[in-house]
Amino acid sequence: MNTNQVFFFVDYYFLWYTNKRKERMIKMARLARLSEEAYENYLKKQPKSHFLQSYSWGELSKIKKNLTPYYLGLVDEKKNILGTALLLQKHLPMNYCYFYCPRGYVINYGDEKLLEEMTREIIKFARSKKAIFVKIDPDLIYKDYNYLDEEQSLPYDTNKIFENLKKLGYKHLGFTKNFETMQPRYTFRIDLNQSLDKIEEHFSKTTKQRIAKAKKLDTYVEIGTEKDLKDFYHLMTLTETRKDFVSYNEDYYNTLYDIFNGSKNGKATLFLGKVDIDRTIKKIKENLKTVNNQISILPIDNLSKSAKNKLNELTKQKDNYNKEIKKFENYKKEYGNNLTLSAHMIVEYADKAWVLYAGNHNILTETYVNYYTYEEHIKYCKEKGLKVYDQFGTIGDLSKENPRFGLHEFKKKFGGDYIEFLGEFDYVTNKLMYFVFTKLVPFYRKMVRNKSKKEIENEVKKNK
Repeated sequence: MNTNQVFFFVDYYFLWYTNKRKERMIKMARLARLSEEAYENYLKKQPKSHFLQSYSWGELSKIKKNLTPYYLGLVDEKKNILGTALLLQKHLPMNYCYFYCPRGYVINYGDEKLLEEMTREIIKFARSKKAIFVKIDPDLIYKDYNYLDEEQSLPYDTNKIFENLKKLGYKHLGFTKNFETMQPRYTFRIDLNQSLDKIEEHFSKTTKQRIAKAKKLDTYVEIGTEKDLKDFYHLMTLTETRKDFVSYNEDYYNTLYDIFNGSKNGKATLFLGKVDIDRTIKKIKENLKTVNNQISILPIDNLSKSAKNKLNELTKQKDNYNKEIKKFENYKKEYGNNLTLSAHMIVEYADKAWVLYAGNHNILTETYVNYYTYEEHIKYCKEKGLKVYDQFGTIGDLSKENPRFGLHEFKKKFGGDYIEFLGEFDYVTNKLMYFVFTKLVPFYRKMVRNKSKKEIENEVKKNK
């Protein structure tokens, strides 16, 4: 045996031994409840960590959604954590329940043995709690398109992971196109490792123009505090009414803000896009003065055709400026001098940020302060050294008839990657009750709603 053969044999044996040792370690691993510190210390170090997996999100779900959180870790014999999972328990009638694991387990999904063991332990735990299924929606990218709509290569084989999940017994719930799932299947993400100039270079032409216009006006963006939550909620309700969707009550937003800012497990930040009404009125009055001066030097008694046209044009400008002054004076009476036109809440966790909620006023939309606000929190995240900026949700059905198409087009203007996730999977532990709670109960509720609707319609007809 020559030297090269010896080295090859040693390397092969070492690799074989290492893999066997790793397999044994995984096989001997068991699920354990983790302290907040142990759970967060592990989670924050993982590249795929998500605020929906955080301890803070679990506590919010407990307080505002009546879910029971379990902070679990797959732990080996030496107490090393191999993976974690936040399981949110939803209680059902007859002591049944189901578990939802937001953005899936925090493990390497490409490691089949690890995924198999995590699944085995999670399902064992779920059955002990009389769960009828466990739902996961892993933060695994199915397709990734850059701002030029070019498909990007992925660092892992999604199709292989997909097939492996199905082989282990997970039921895929389909490649949905809108907001049918617990979390959005589509989003826009900006890579903050780029320079700020590069990021803004990818903004659409329209977006750049509107941000420039907002900056020329008396608009500004500031970071809000707890006292600004009322303004934020007001703008959220206006947006809900305008866009025809229902979000959360005021207490939910307040609690979210308090929880994330009251611990080390993330941060919630308000960004407020405002207009200074006094400065705006002052500027309009200066323009009005200029117009009046131009009118005063015209020879009113002997006007040429061009001078008459000029006078008409100036008179229109004068009337418009007076209307603008009156409008802003009324705004000041109703809202005060510093009027909040746009209010966004972003959540930071580990090295990422998500635009969780955005509300906008239904007046002064021509100031485009919404665009300006977006630019400012992108800058903020970049300056803080964060790595990923996520707009947290868009659609896959890109037909113009889709009521959410406008939302998609707006988010697209900021030039992030268009991301499609793998979607939701259910691991069914009780087939009969799964059918009852996911098929029969929703069907019955739909029938009751339709019946009630019909009764109301008949009652209206009778009264006519």
